[in-house]
Amino acid sequence: MADAGARMKVVAIIPARYASSRFPGKALADLDGKPMVQHVAERAAEAKTVDRVLVATDDERIAAAVRAFGTEAVLTAPSHPSGTDRIAEAVRAIPCDLVVNVQGDEPLLPPAMVDEAVEPFFGDDALEMGTVCRAIEDSRDLTDPNVVKVVRDLEGYALYFSRAPVPYSRDGQRGAGARPCKHIGLYVYRRAFLFRFTAWKPTPLEEAERLEQLRALEHGVRIRVVETRYDSVGVDTPDDLARVQRLLERRAWTPSSSS
Repeated sequence: MADAGARMKVVAIIPARYASSRFPGKALADLDGKPMVQHVAERAAEAKTVDRVLVATDDERIAAAVRAFGTEAVLTAPSHPSGTDRIAEAVRAIPCDLVVNVQGDEPLLPPAMVDEAVEPFFGDDALEMGTVCRAIEDSRDLTDPNVVKVVRDLEGYALYFSRAPVPYSRDGQRGAGARPCKHIGLYVYRRAFLFRFTAWKPTPLEEAERLEQLRALEHGVRIRVVETRYDSVGVDTPDDLARVQRLLERRAWTPSSSS
């Protein structure tokens, strides 16, 4: 972890709810002898820019398990519509400058990816929100609506996020700067902005695409999108968990592996 007194205070918060339509209780699912959320917390704690890690949950079973492996847990209301709202409640009592939203279903999260997302904030006082993307290598991802695409401007700020295959290439040729990138759902917020963001009502494009980050763009907020060479594997179903288990057993996973 980082030296908390040397610069801005950075807190990584992992939202973890028990209910899940496809995989109830997945935060506590056993993965290589540990609950999945422990893998996420340990990897977040390895990030050089992070000073503190905690789990925000609506369930005492998750909170108890998290405390048992030595990580802080905060109980939050069960009514939050998103993980971002859960994080905003948890951070109200926590003094910090930056808040990192680490997805609780990313047990192979590369700590260096967290650092990549955080570092632009150290040199830009005006930056309020950041995230990461990775170049699409599998053409099937471009047309998969479950893989979110992001289009950036020349300075690396988001122009749009979509489930559709963007940018569209009319003649089939793509320049180096127009290659498609998938968005990876790791976010960094300035603390004050997080409260503003969660106070806004859902916006039209956000509701159409079912992508929360579009709310920020629709309010004119610039989102810094760092292109990373790292990747991760999300766990949405028991089959996903089994896949990650096999990767760990075979030591077949490296942070730059494509998912």
